[in-house]
Amino acid sequence: MTTTTPADPATTTYWTRIDSPLGPLLLTADRTGALTSLSVPDQKGGRTVREGWVHDPGRFRAAEEQLRAYFTGDLEEFSLPLRTHGTAFQERVWAALDSVPYGATTTYGEIAARIGASRAAVRAVGGAIGANPLLLVRPCHRVIGADGSLTGYAGGLERKVRLLTLEGALAA
Repeated sequence: MTTTTPADPATTTYWTRIDSPLGPLLLTADRTGALTSLSVPDQKGGRTVREGWVHDPGRFRAAEEQLRAYFTGDLEEFSLPLRTHGTAFQERVWAALDSVPYGATTTYGEIAARIGASRAAVRAVGGAIGANPLLLVRPCHRVIGADGSLTGYAGGLERKVRLLTLEGALAA
């Protein structure tokens, strides 16, 4: 794929694809190298490469190393610079996701409580989680229904099961 140089380097989006057990992952970053999205194939709301984006695999070496370690079970917590742009509510929800430890699950209601939202905000929390641009890295797959059901995952329920099984939250 050929890309053109954007007129404003300050707003350049860099991208690469990385093979994974979930299929090819599309990663994007800003000019500082902060990861701005991670998408899987056929993801609801996932990103696709756009004209003007710059393919630069070297910019993603740390992310690639950490993702490989995660998929082999050798990494439980990502340590990457991240930059997301959501509403204040979405950003609070996404920050709460970061506190859900590897191998554990939580519910939408518990996330609502963590951010000080009312019980009635559970649907809004679900919407914010569904809009998470950083699948895997920001562990929205660890959020389940109040009854223990594996509800919604933008990357698909099959992938959610694979991730929770990898982390030991579900029996193999």
